[in-house]
Amino acid sequence: MLMGAHRNRLERVIILISVLAPLVGTVYAIILLWNRLVDWSDLAILFGMYVATGFGITVGYHRMLTHRSFEAHPVIRFVLLALGSMAVQGPAMIWAATHIKHHANTDTEEDPHSPMEGFFHAHVGWILSFRDVSDLEHYGTWLRKDRLVVFMSRTMIVWVALGYVIPYLLGGWSGVLWGGLVRTFLNNHVTWSVNSVCHTFGSRMFNTPDRSTNNWLVGLLAMGEGWHNNHHAFPRSAFHGLRWWQIDGSAYLIRALERLGLIWNVQRIPPERLGRQA
Repeated sequence: MLMGAHRNRLERVIILISVLAPLVGTVYAIILLWNRLVDWSDLAILFGMYVATGFGITVGYHRMLTHRSFEAHPVIRFVLLALGSMAVQGPAMIWAATHIKHHANTDTEEDPHSPMEGFFHAHVGWILSFRDVSDLEHYGTWLRKDRLVVFMSRTMIVWVALGYVIPYLLGGWSGVLWGGLVRTFLNNHVTWSVNSVCHTFGSRMFNTPDRSTNNWLVGLLAMGEGWHNNHHAFPRSAFHGLRWWQIDGSAYLIRALERLGLIWNVQRIPPERLGRQA
């Protein structure tokens, strides 16, 4: 019991640090930006790390691991899961199980980040409540049988550290500020916006039994994840942008990797099904 309580307190401290440290770093970065104490190389590191770790979440954690929208070469799987771990959004197994639970209970009391409990709860309150929202016993049971996923989940702290070491090697402590803390802040809040904004504001192409919406701004910032109503209508689809004007950066990367033969069995929605669901 004492060991369990100690571990629970440690996890709470880690969560608080992972949420508050990027916020503090971002406020400091804004002050530097306001005073013109920022180099273009800092912004380049920020952009590069944001895109790389963002794809780790959208293509790796979400479309590949959680929804099994495609199969990938072992090296590609490793790289995507490593980048996803660098995003500081939790171990791969926990992230996937939580998201599967969300799809199984969307916008109900069992939804880990239900907007029914308020916008703030859907955005970040569910994390700060320290409730155990994942359920590996019922959701994503295959994850425990995947040796690479188990390994990446157990060594997540290594990849989180690497996500800060790389910016340091590229730009010193200034690189850590922009490519580490600010990048983590932006990555997290953009991802959380899919849970909050895309279940509150936006349009709906499909009549799904939930409150999911499409939001073009989140779609742009989250590499296509903002076409959330499309995603809830077709969860296994590797492509969330289902119209030519729905920008989906993750889909573009998936298509490129498919053409190179590095991924296969990419899940697509037949045109006739799109017509029936609209």
